[in-house]
Amino acid sequence: MKLYNKINSQELKDRFYLNDQKRITLSFYKYFRLNNPEIFRDHIYVNWEKIGVLGRIYVAKEGINAQISIPEEQFSTFRETIMDITFLKEVRLNIAVEDGKSFFKLKVKVRYKILADGLNDDTFDVTNIGVHLKAKEFNELAAREDTVIIDMRNHYESEVGHFNNAILPDADTFREALHIAGKELADNENKNIIMYCTGGIRCEKASAYFKHKGFENVYQLEGGIIKYTRDVIEQGIENKYIGKNFVFDERLSEKISDEVIAHCHQCGNSCDTHTNCKNVGCNLLFIQCAECAEKYENCCSDKCKEINTLPEQQQKLLRKGADNNIRIFSKGRFNH
Repeated sequence: MKLYNKINSQELKDRFYLNDQKRITLSFYKYFRLNNPEIFRDHIYVNWEKIGVLGRIYVAKEGINAQISIPEEQFSTFRETIMDITFLKEVRLNIAVEDGKSFFKLKVKVRYKILADGLNDDTFDVTNIGVHLKAKEFNELAAREDTVIIDMRNHYESEVGHFNNAILPDADTFREALHIAGKELADNENKNIIMYCTGGIRCEKASAYFKHKGFENVYQLEGGIIKYTRDVIEQGIENKYIGKNFVFDERLSEKISDEVIAHCHQCGNSCDTHTNCKNVGCNLLFIQCAECAEKYENCCSDKCKEINTLPEQQQKLLRKGADNNIRIFSKGRFNH
């Protein structure tokens, strides 16, 4: 039985962009003790591949974390597959704010954890989480002087969009964000602490961790930025989020408000468009305006532009044995 994709990624991407099928992009997560994540992984792969689900799903002994897209006509069938899984019957599905080409292949992977947090879950009660806030409740509590708002995302996410007056940790990873947040919150034990992230999963763990650290008034935005945005639109509530919401798929972002709060990493002009350097050996994620994209041919520097013009075989030789990890995961910290 084929339980993974065998088609070349570029071919899949080409097919995907030629297909005008309407799809729904969504995300969800659920912490639940799974005795055999491998069997569960195979089960959902078989069922979801049949109905054309695409995306990235992580399964671990602690649960599931999924970012996927589904053909619109198969959405009800997908819901039925969810209902057939006991611990997912009441799971919240965070439907994307904007439509678009998000995923082009299905990946279901078994991981040690569904979220890389660097924490030892045996040392604290991971179920003792912060109070969930709906959009209106978030706005009301956020407006109080005795409230601190902290963004639990990475710097390249908050750079293009965030809530007003939020603390923005200068972090590359969630593990690093936890560490920085601890320092930022050190003198705020008696205040209301509101945490937020993209869809809620990072705050689910972070709120439990900080409650374990002695913070009593800990809150988290229910469903994250995605649900907040849909709720303020549907309920006519004031939107306190400015800019874009960074997403981890082909779209890279969703527009939440009209403000552009970031700048091109190459020329400094107002811009909030993320891109990956065209030089495969670099692949740096950074912000680039249209003018610089043309000037540098979608590369992050003159050096990468020069490399990208070389024959493919020569590029492969340059990449061979090179350690690009530090550059790739710096996620666009440019000095300009």
